[in-house]
Amino acid sequence: MEFLLAGENVAFSAALALMLALALLEAVGMLFGASISHAMDSVLPDLGLDVDADIHADPGADGVEGAGALSGFLSWLCIGRAPLLVLLVAFLFSFGVGGLVLQTAAQRVMGSYLPGWLAAIPALAVALPAVRFFGLGVSRILPKEETYAVSADSFVGRTAVITVGIAAIGQPAEARLTDQHGRTHYVRVEPQRPDDTFPAGTAVRLLSREGIIFKVVGA
Repeated sequence: MEFLLAGENVAFSAALALMLALALLEAVGMLFGASISHAMDSVLPDLGLDVDADIHADPGADGVEGAGALSGFLSWLCIGRAPLLVLLVAFLFSFGVGGLVLQTAAQRVMGSYLPGWLAAIPALAVALPAVRFFGLGVSRILPKEETYAVSADSFVGRTAVITVGIAAIGQPAEARLTDQHGRTHYVRVEPQRPDDTFPAGTAVRLLSREGIIFKVVGA
């Protein structure tokens, strides 16, 4: 207990305690016909994040940042492909155990613990790939009774809203749209007509697709 409650280790111990609490709450909830996991997953569509990762813009392209970068990172973590509770538990477990193992090694080698903030950096570096690893594994074994996969070509004809940048010829901007399943996607768009420009907040209609770029006109 002295090891777990040491100031340098409290963040890792708290992560493991929270993991156990979530597992207990999920077990109790299932007895009463409720599910924390289902409630957490139901929030995802409301976040306005694309978790499909099938048509993400090049993260190095001009004007693509913010929500698109966040969406790509969440997709890398398998959010949307595996239950959010499973991913959270994987993160808490990996972060907590990784930090405690590191502190144990530091104590044996140096005779003292690393500062908590310093130990948290490599623990986090271990936890994030672990989340992706568990997420990919879980997504492969989950039953797939229905699929929400859509082709990027199916977005043609839909209305999107510019979210990042100003769309102009040769200067694609990022736009957000909703597919037929109610899921949110981020795409890169530029005007069909040379004289048009569309700032953030403008509604546009997708006319055609050229690679990862969609040609649009005002909606």
